[in-house]
Amino acid sequence: MLLEMAAQGFGSRVAIQNGGDCLSYDELYRAAGAAAREFRDSKADHVSLLDVSSLAVPVALFASAWAGLPFVPLNYRLSGPELAALMARINPALLLTDDERASNLRTPAGIQVRGRDSFLEAARSATSPESNDWETDPDAIAILLFTSGTTGIPKAAVLRHKHLVSYILGSVEFGAAGEDDAALVCVPPYHVAGMAALLSSVYAGRRVVQLANFDAQSWLDLARKERVTNAFVVPTMLAQIIDALEGQTRADLPHLRSLSYGGGKMPLSVIEKAMALFPEANFTNAYGLTETSSTITILDPDDHRTAANSEDDAVRRRLVSVGRALPSIEIEIHDEAGLPVAAGERGEICVRGEQVSGEYLGTGSLLNEAGWFPTRDAGHLDAEGYLFLEGRIDDVIVRGGENLSPGEIEDVLLEHEAVADAAVVGIPDERWGEGVAAAVVLKTGCQASDEELKDWVKRHLRSSRVPQQIGFRDQLPYNETGKLLRRRVREDLAGEA
Repeated sequence: MLLEMAAQGFGSRVAIQNGGDCLSYDELYRAAGAAAREFRDSKADHVSLLDVSSLAVPVALFASAWAGLPFVPLNYRLSGPELAALMARINPALLLTDDERASNLRTPAGIQVRGRDSFLEAARSATSPESNDWETDPDAIAILLFTSGTTGIPKAAVLRHKHLVSYILGSVEFGAAGEDDAALVCVPPYHVAGMAALLSSVYAGRRVVQLANFDAQSWLDLARKERVTNAFVVPTMLAQIIDALEGQTRADLPHLRSLSYGGGKMPLSVIEKAMALFPEANFTNAYGLTETSSTITILDPDDHRTAANSEDDAVRRRLVSVGRALPSIEIEIHDEAGLPVAAGERGEICVRGEQVSGEYLGTGSLLNEAGWFPTRDAGHLDAEGYLFLEGRIDDVIVRGGENLSPGEIEDVLLEHEAVADAAVVGIPDERWGEGVAAAVVLKTGCQASDEELKDWVKRHLRSSRVPQQIGFRDQLPYNETGKLLRRRVREDLAGEA
């Protein structure tokens, strides 16, 4: 439905661009209709994609919805056994992948492998859709997204049509983009932000410029070449972009009007540098989860400017918050008993709204009787409703019966002038049960001893929060979507201890 509206409203506009190739909205609509027929004829129960961003991604996404089959993008960075395990969970399926991989991939029986290039050629050869006979059940599954599995076996998050359409209708104005607007999308298709970027841009009528493999200089070059007006990055990407601009006072991207970021914690130093390098851009911090169909809170451009220019510490600190809930979303912080806590008190972030799924394939919904989804993220709300993230609930360090927030200690370490990045974890301790350990990355050309950093934390927090062990690293482990692999940090520091 969203694609048909776009094709009727601005059919001749370029919808998706990948290198020198592109699809208009009319062409995307016709290709999706043709691919939907192929998907139905395959007799598969799912349509899966194992590939980087290409024109095949939007065609397959909308064709799957048209055919009434769940779309399942897979992480192409996983190992063979890991991919085989995921494919076994969606069997029987039609799998789209690049042609080289298609000829070498070993798949379970029941998985039909289709090369990307031949798939696109067949879909694009259609002159018109056979009919607009798409499925209309809002409760049907639209997309299955496997979680990153950083803390265990990946779970398949269920996003139904009603969740995704609710998110789009509640956050995007139809046809709001101008003819010259272009969105640079560099997050992979198996991430919820990649799916949300496609749906949002289609409904707005914006040209999507795909960057299959991110590196900072390629991002800058493409943004300049295509006169990109909108972009989304994760915090680690933004930090790399800033490093690539070392020595410059401006990024030289005058067309970039909107720069959104999310998917991880944004250090204050990074966002302050970014706002100075991109003075023409409006910055937006978007916080969301796979299970909530993407964004649920926004720190909007006015919030950024107000916080950056304020002399009030409480207001200025909102620059590292994730903003306030969307109008269609409710957020509460709950204690261990599931009861809401007062402003400023730490607890589990719980969310409620039509776009919230909170459901996993095979295990059902985690929404409670009142409709609240427990995110397993820890945080607190200030008096004005600004949400501050403090890591995962599971990351809490229990030292001698006292619950310690890694995020609180990390924030203090990041305030030190020599610290570029920090991760705090709990490690086994015979006396206290768990001890506090930190992995620290120093800024280029800066020095700091472990005793200096311990004293720094002690001056700003209670002594129980002082790391008993600090390991210096060249970099911290992040996955490709900017999520800190805290388990690897924990294993590394525990082994060192």
